[in-house]
Amino acid sequence: MGPTGCGKSKLSVDLASRFFQSSEVINSDKIQAYRGLNITTNKIPLPERRDVRHHLIGEFDSSESHPEFTPSDFRSAASSVISQIHSRRRLPFIVGGSNSFIYALLAKKYNPGIDVFTEARNPGSNSAPFCRELRYRCCFIWVDVALPVLYKYLIKRVDDMLDSGMFEELSEYFQNRNLKCGLNKAIGVPEFERYFNGDDVDKGVAYEEAVRGIKDNTCQLAKRQLGKILRLRDEAGWEVKRVDATAAFRAVVEGRRVAEIWEREVVEPSVKIVKQFLME
Repeated sequence: MGPTGCGKSKLSVDLASRFFQSSEVINSDKIQAYRGLNITTNKIPLPERRDVRHHLIGEFDSSESHPEFTPSDFRSAASSVISQIHSRRRLPFIVGGSNSFIYALLAKKYNPGIDVFTEARNPGSNSAPFCRELRYRCCFIWVDVALPVLYKYLIKRVDDMLDSGMFEELSEYFQNRNLKCGLNKAIGVPEFERYFNGDDVDKGVAYEEAVRGIKDNTCQLAKRQLGKILRLRDEAGWEVKRVDATAAFRAVVEGRRVAEIWEREVVEPSVKIVKQFLME
């Protein structure tokens, strides 16, 4: 678990490929579940998966009859994949930043008509609408990065994505996109709407506005995701183990070597957490 850009995918592959090799990854990022816009949605590239099997990533197209992959859809699809992984006597890793998907999958009693993260508390009550009981025995690892450091990294990451072909990918998308496609909600699509579809638009100004919007909205998304993790820990009572990746991301932002810091501060504590969980 963790906000966008915190290294969840990298950590899961580090764990699954080196320490828990009988593991498979299930994506729980609702935008990455859709097919297309691989750069814009930050799907982990195939070489970086290191032969670890991934599920529910880039597998879905939307249609007029089913325009959105919902938390209920994820509960059903991920439950089926977990059963398959268990039948192979392997370990499922749920990896992604969509906490609404994680809650939908794991809550023993789940009401698809209620968004627990926006539902108001009952007047005069301190209780939240969260279900505290889980459907599975779970080990939660929260990859945390101090927000000021994470913001700097996310701004840098947007520039790197643009250098890697994000603009060209979006240009092709706007030429061919399905107006009902769930990918329309991906950060980058609404921000570039005016650039690609606006009439009499100053392209230079529109481009700069789009890039600035992507950076701002990505940082705001990270802040919202962090808030949801804290609610799952504090209000739902889920036992979330925090791993601090701030030092590693500060090194990335400052252009210093990060591998040793990532190993020491993130991978090693996570390995201990998972091993302890499996021994219990």
